[in-house]
Amino acid sequence: QVQLVESGGGLVQAGDSLRLSCAASGRTFGTYAMGWFRQAPGKEREFVAGISWNDVRTVYTDSVKGRFTISRDNANNTVYLQMNSLKPEDTAVYYCAASKDPFMRRTDFDSFHSLGQGTQVTVSS
Repeated sequence: QVQLVESGGGLVQAGDSLRLSCAASGRTFGTYAMGWFRQAPGKEREFVAGISWNDVRTVYTDSVKGRFTISRDNANNTVYLQMNSLKPEDTAVYYCAASKDPFMRRTDFDSFHSLGQGTQVTVSS
């Protein structure tokens, strides 16, 4: 297992950008695919983006395609989520998680483990 700590959330206006970071502990970070989820009040947890262990494959939910970019730095045990053109509907707590599948072939929450504590993103209109 790996311990994950998210940061970078905040209050922004629609159209602004934020970059979320997820710092991982442990020597096995580079073997995991990583993902970002989000959960808004009263809504189900939603997969946002994922990246394979070797940075070859990235996956996005349709609502963020073209606006969000996931990346990773295995040397520094960190995964990022660059969020551009933010919308009020992006408001949620954002979590990073490690995937059981290093190739990011699944996006269901059951295929992930080691969820972080989350970081709040609030986008005002």
